[in-house]
Amino acid sequence: GSGIKIILDNARYQKCKAVSELAEKLKIDLVYLPAYSPNLNLIERYWKFLKKECLYNRYYEKFEDFCSAIDKCVAETPTRYLDKMKSLMTLNFQLLENYQFLNA
Repeated sequence: GSGIKIILDNARYQKCKAVSELAEKLKIDLVYLPAYSPNLNLIERYWKFLKKECLYNRYYEKFEDFCSAIDKCVAETPTRYLDKMKSLMTLNFQLLENYQFLNA
């Protein structure tokens, strides 16, 4: 490959023939995360945070209230929740020199 590696989370559409053929044509290595590894996927960490902050043990009478609670939490992420984000959204991962086993 060209040294370009794309880390993917094993979604079905990421493993389709069109994706693999294009990656091969562009000389891009596709590296798939282990089957269940939400801790390696930053959006999964953020989703867990959102659920904890505005969904767990909460009742919203109307769907609009539910949506507003999520919108408010997202809007306050860079201010009210900045300290939590700094520790939660770290890219402090162990680097793997030989990632062949991930493609098995």
